Amino acid sequence: MPELASSLAATITGTDSPGLLNRLMESIASADAEILDLEQTVVRGQLSIGVLLGVPPRGHDLLQDRLAGACARLGLAVSMSEGVGDNPPRINRAIVTILGQPLLADHLAVTTQVIAELGGNVDRSRRLSRTPLTSLELWVSAADVTVLRPALARAAALSGFDVSVSPAGLSRLGRRLIVMDVDSTLIRDEVIEMLAAHAGCEAAVREVTERAMRGELDFAASLHQRVQLLAGLPVGVLDEVRAAVRLTPGARTLVATLRDLGLAIGVVSGGFIEVVAPLAAELGITYAHANSLEVRDGRLTGRVAGPVVDRAAKATKLREWAKAEGLPLSRTIAIGDGANDLDMLADAGLGIAFNAKPAVRASADTALNLPYLDAVLFLLGLSREEVEDAAAARADHPFGAAD
Repeated sequence: MPELASSLAATITGTDSPGLLNRLMESIASADAEILDLEQTVVRGQLSIGVLLGVPPRGHDLLQDRLAGACARLGLAVSMSEGVGDNPPRINRAIVTILGQPLLADHLAVTTQVIAELGGNVDRSRRLSRTPLTSLELWVSAADVTVLRPALARAAALSGFDVSVSPAGLSRLGRRLIVMDVDSTLIRDEVIEMLAAHAGCEAAVREVTERAMRGELDFAASLHQRVQLLAGLPVGVLDEVRAAVRLTPGARTLVATLRDLGLAIGVVSGGFIEVVAPLAAELGITYAHANSLEVRDGRLTGRVAGPVVDRAAKATKLREWAKAEGLPLSRTIAIGDGANDLDMLADAGLGIAFNAKPAVRASADTALNLPYLDAVLFLLGLSREEVEDAAAARADHPFGAAD
């Protein structure tokens, strides 16, 4: 075994100022120290630097004296410890993202307690966003994702915050396919209820819809039952409903940012393609699939044309679009809220239950219970600043309108 070189770990704290890191490095430059690791953060003007330096033979005293002297001149505090070698390799790395509105110290305490109890360690952390919600990203090592994910999900549900756990590494980077449900996910509305309002049967349709989304009714049978009540509506009502649809807060930002990243996007809905297709085209979404309403003589017949888009069909579309993009399922993300989304959430590399029914929250990898769809971007590791920079860069882009 080769002998490990000496190293010096230093933690430097104090008030930040421009050029401070430069002055510190210049003070030790002649000591021929090797930079093995460096992390720096500034929180409300207060600086914290952690640096690991490789030390030349018989160079400890010189390096410590110069670093201590520079810190004294700059009004900084420093603590140093001698050792050998680099940082030990981090194994079983995972990314834990916690979100809240507000995010409390108790939420972080609960998260770190679970991590510690499972043998993990938080190696690094950073804030991703402060508005419209606060999100923190924790880099964790020595924890099994398959064990950590359900343990943190249970703890977050009890304590009232949201959490996501994903493996670190290349699987988090590069091209992906994101497939979303439409009603009550991409949009705030249930399209069939909006159609039912024109037919005067909104209450009856809403009751059946809610039972189907909770998984109490077979989705296909419930859809046929509800569509029958729409028989006789003039086809022009579809245009009126499409114009009245309201995007979920953050939906436009989410889609536009995913497009900026070059990611593939699809929407699959148990609703109706007559509304979904124009919406997808407006947002620049590549893939769209939904039920088709039968029309005769300018009126709805009360029947669905073709096979019903149920939970199995949604999962099939996820797999089909992933294949078309040349992506494995591990590089897919599915987002939905109802029981008919369960199969696609299970098949995706990351399944996100968005303001979902209890059974869906319990089954998904991640549950987001805050009303902002662009929070999904934080689960991908993007910061609010990066999202806003992207929005500013596309100010004149046709898909760049604010939510």
